[in-house]
Amino acid sequence: MSSAGGGSALRVHAVRFGPGQELMGSLQAFVEERRLRAPFIITCVGSVTKATLRLANATAINTNEVIHLTGRFEIVSLVGTLNREAHVHVCLADGEGRTVGGHVLGGLEVFTTAEVVVGEGAELQFTREPDERTGFPELVVHQAHG
Repeated sequence: MSSAGGGSALRVHAVRFGPGQELMGSLQAFVEERRLRAPFIITCVGSVTKATLRLANATAINTNEVIHLTGRFEIVSLVGTLNREAHVHVCLADGEGRTVGGHVLGGLEVFTTAEVVVGEGAELQFTREPDERTGFPELVVHQAHG
């Protein structure tokens, strides 16, 4: 896989999503609107009422190891890259402080707010390419041109 040889300047963007918005779709729309080429989540605080996650023991992209959560959850952590095929993991805490986490498949419905700080590698471009070893489309980092 390709990787960028060297660093990149960092641009920082911030956005807030409100009740009822679907977080991943809203983030993808934000990335496309701003035409970000190498976007990633720096931090996020907020809450959700729904989530669909793939668990850590998944071995293939079409696995049945998926959970659907409903209720009120605090976003404890949200991390990942946001290129066209986003790769994002979340950790959520319920009302008793128990946590669950995994790969976000979608359905992250905002409860009260989601305040997200998005970084962008200014001289980079993220793409994804199939990786025979993992069975998943994996991140490829390129130096951006123009």
